[in-house]
Amino acid sequence: METKVKICGIRDLESAQAAVQYGADAIGFVFAASKRRISKEEAKHIIDQLPVDVEKVGVFVNESRDVMEEIAECGLTMFQCHGEETYEFCQSLSLPVIKALPLKSKQDALKLDEYETSYVLVDSGNGPYRGGNGTTFPWEWLQGMSFPAPLVLAGGLHSGNVQTAIETVRPAMIDTSSGVETDGVKDLEKIKAFLQAVKGRTK
Repeated sequence: METKVKICGIRDLESAQAAVQYGADAIGFVFAASKRRISKEEAKHIIDQLPVDVEKVGVFVNESRDVMEEIAECGLTMFQCHGEETYEFCQSLSLPVIKALPLKSKQDALKLDEYETSYVLVDSGNGPYRGGNGTTFPWEWLQGMSFPAPLVLAGGLHSGNVQTAIETVRPAMIDTSSGVETDGVKDLEKIKAFLQAVKGRTK
């Protein structure tokens, strides 16, 4: 089964369209404190011009339900909860949920059992932000584990290491942000190279 790809931290239409052209299955928009933060209006402008079958994921950190639902009106199809949100909170939302958990130790992976959401995402626990820090963790921590939901692997992934990550972890989806940037800005060639590395095809 082909590994899906989410390109996160999109802030402009050109990057979003390039990601879709090269095979991205999901586009992530960050509505939490981040250098990649986007407004509801900016996200809507991009989403309105993307194919229907591409997931539009809104990334939030400990946000209120009301704010999340209001922002979702821009055309989001999924929520990504990247804070201390409970399973009950995730269940109360109107859209499917990716629950993100940072891994600072192998023991942290056991917390994934608490979330039977649409996806669970694992990211490195190192860095100043909840995600998008460009740091990896030992993928071997996840070997031999089973999870209650399909797994999304994030954290320091780029075209040079993503195939090894997929072979080690066998995730349902791969998520990258800083791995397709140059000097903090989305790089179309890196987006293309990353998607080719995962999908093994050219367009």
